[in-house]
Amino acid sequence: MKFRKKPVVIEAMQFETNNEIGSPNMDAVCNWANQGKGESAPLFHDGTNIFVRTLEGTMRADVKDWIIRGVKGEFYPCKPDIFEATYEPEE
Repeated sequence: MKFRKKPVVIEAMQFETNNEIGSPNMDAVCNWANQGKGESAPLFHDGTNIFVRTLEGTMRADVKDWIIRGVKGEFYPCKPDIFEATYEPEE
């Protein structure tokens, strides 16, 4: 059997740069995901990588990975080639 993924709209942000001087993207991605989460914040970083707490455990996101908010509000990282093959901008 073959299956097609249902059309679903997701939110995502790309982790473009680490926290080098003048590169606020790492903090921006974490702030976007953690907004209103308090102590149960799903994302944190060490200045080089972002770490995402998922049901499967903590996953590392590298520069250029996408952080996706799933349909149930969960977060997970996605490699850029997989993201490009799976998602397109919503019109």
